[in-house]
Amino acid sequence: MKTFFISLFTLLFLNLSAQDASSVLEKIDANMSSKNRIFESSMTILGKRGSRTITSKSYSEGTNRSFTEYLSPASEKGTKMLKLDKHLWIYSPSTDRTIQISGHMLRQSVMGSDLSYEDMMDDRKLTEVYNAVVSGEVMYGDRRSIVLTLTAKVTDAAYYTQKMWVDAERFVPLKQELFAKSGKLLKQMEMKDVVQIQGRWFPTSIIYKDMLKQGDGTEFRMTKISFDQKIPEHIFTKASLKQ
Repeated sequence: MKTFFISLFTLLFLNLSAQDASSVLEKIDANMSSKNRIFESSMTILGKRGSRTITSKSYSEGTNRSFTEYLSPASEKGTKMLKLDKHLWIYSPSTDRTIQISGHMLRQSVMGSDLSYEDMMDDRKLTEVYNAVVSGEVMYGDRRSIVLTLTAKVTDAAYYTQKMWVDAERFVPLKQELFAKSGKLLKQMEMKDVVQIQGRWFPTSIIYKDMLKQGDGTEFRMTKISFDQKIPEHIFTKASLKQ
C-alpha cells in the first residue's frame, strides 16, 4: 500500500510539473513570438585573433517568412536572405547570384558566426516543438529562475533536448543549453539586457557559443525593434533580393 501511494504521488507530481512547465513555455512564447517584427541588429563575432561586427535590418512575419539585408561592413553590404516556409535563398551582390540553402548546408555557419542557417530559420514557438518539465528553481545571477528540461516532440527539431533557465517573474529565457540526441552539448546561449517593449519582456542581447568550434562566441544585439508592424507584401518575395 505504501508503494502504491508513493507511485501515485510521483505520478501526480510529474503531471503537475509538466502542466507548470507548459504554462511557462506559453508565457515565454507570448514574450518572444509575435505576429511580425522589424528590427535592426549587430552581430559581433568574437574570434581568438580579434572580432568583427556585421549589421543588418530584418523583417519577419510569424514563423514562416523573414527577410534580412546586411548593411555593413562593405564586404557584406547588400547581401540579402529570404526565408519562405522551409526554403532559404541568399543573394550575393558581388556575384549578382541567388542561391538556395538546403539540406546539410543549413548547418553551416552564417558568415563565420556561431549561428547556423538552421538556427536563424527555426522561429517556431517552443510549445510547437518541445515538451517540458520543471527540473528545479535556482538563482541565475540576481534573478529567481525556473529550470526547464525540454525534449523535442517533432522530428525536425534542430536540437533534441534543451536545458533552459527562465526568469520566474518576467518569463524570458536567461540561458539555454542545446543538446544532440546523443546528449552531447552543441551550443549555449546567454540572454542579457532584458527590457520591456510594447508590453512584453524581451532580451536585446544574446551570446551564442558553438561548443564544437574555437572562439569566444558571437554576440547578437538588437539595436532597434518594433512588434506587430505593417510590412509591405513585396518584402517577402524573391524579387526583393535583387532590388
